[in-house]
Amino acid sequence: MTATRVGLHGVPGRISLTVRDLRAVQDFYAVVLGWEYEPRPGDGAVQCSALAGGTVVGTLGTVSGSAGVPGAWTPHFLVDSADRIAGRVRDRGATVAVGPLRIGEGRAVWAADPAGAVFGLWEGPGDPVWRGEGGPGAPAWLELRTGDPFAAAMFYGNVFEWDAPDHGYVDIGFEHDRVVVRVEGRTVARMYGGGLEEAPDPILRPSWQVHFRVRDVDAAARVATAAGGSVPLPPHDTPFGRGATLRDPEGALFHLVSG
Repeated sequence: MTATRVGLHGVPGRISLTVRDLRAVQDFYAVVLGWEYEPRPGDGAVQCSALAGGTVVGTLGTVSGSAGVPGAWTPHFLVDSADRIAGRVRDRGATVAVGPLRIGEGRAVWAADPAGAVFGLWEGPGDPVWRGEGGPGAPAWLELRTGDPFAAAMFYGNVFEWDAPDHGYVDIGFEHDRVVVRVEGRTVARMYGGGLEEAPDPILRPSWQVHFRVRDVDAAARVATAAGGSVPLPPHDTPFGRGATLRDPEGALFHLVSG
């Protein structure tokens, strides 16, 4: 399945994490999320696919040289043309930091929206988990913490042309103080306020956040601490289920949700 198939342009299609010590990070997510790994082709990079229950759920890798790729989980939105959508990003007051860059079977772009939240573009095959095929250990949805979620929704909607006649598979709503993005009826992203661009704590800065499903949030948080991670926001109840905020051994933030 490629990004040019009807129904995929402008929607989440993969997530990636760039690390310094790939083996250590692999070991951490293996015990916390139950992941297994297989090599993934990449030009100028050592990459692997992370699998949960046999389904590809993300990409981990190290990048040679100083490519400027952020050391954090980054969501990549599927696009029909990395060049064209990168131009739309620039035209709307945002920054294209890296790319388009050939990586394995596709072309990638790393960008930052007007509030500074990092996101990616991916011209290539999307991971099947974003078509609703994920269980425990897979990403459940994305959340964007930002200063103005309505302005953010306008920015991303304009960049990805969510209101185009042939993009009727994307629906935007508002629930629990969040802008909600659904694709073919499935919630794939939420946008909410409270992001502070100059905040010293990375948790408070504008950023895209990945939420992973686990059967037991409390148990997974304990395992993460024992494996060298940390839990800046301990397990707690949310409108979407039990949740927690974690850091992996290299400091990348991610979230757990029961499911």
